Amino acid sequence: MKKGVHVLGEDTNTPQTNQEEKLANIKELGQIEIPPYKSEIHCLTITGQVEGHMVLSPQNKTTKYEHVIPQLVAVEENSNIKGLLVVLNTVGGDVEAGLALAEMIASLSKPTVSIVLGGGHSIGSSIAVSANYSFIAPSATMTIHPIRLTGLVIGV
Repeated sequence: MKKGVHVLGEDTNTPQTNQEEKLANIKELGQIEIPPYKSEIHCLTITGQVEGHMVLSPQNKTTKYEHVIPQLVAVEENSNIKGLLVVLNTVGGDVEAGLALAEMIASLSKPTVSIVLGGGHSIGSSIAVSANYSFIAPSATMTIHPIRLTGLVIGV
């Protein structure tokens, strides 16, 4: 079968096309296939570094924000999904990308819950607290950077 040409009645589930789809899913999503989703709660994992505008080396475990944003839009638009669970284990990463994710999570009309397992460092802490409810495992850690100020600051 030629790419882009589909004949009615022709079986498109050949072993070769299945293999190509699996390889494309591994390359793009890091898994063989997206499992069918029947839960009312969407589970979003943010692991490794949050990758934004700069491509990180292949040795780094990353969560690409351009893959997460469409998931958040789908959660908002899908009436079958009643809430979002964000599971974080991240060392941080791209600030702008992380802030975009945090803003998207905070703006959802559906209930959101985050849980930090392992670590929620740097921009991961902003993503964690953007949910309606945030939890952290007793053995998990978070790093919140101090605000750096120079010069005169007048507080009223």
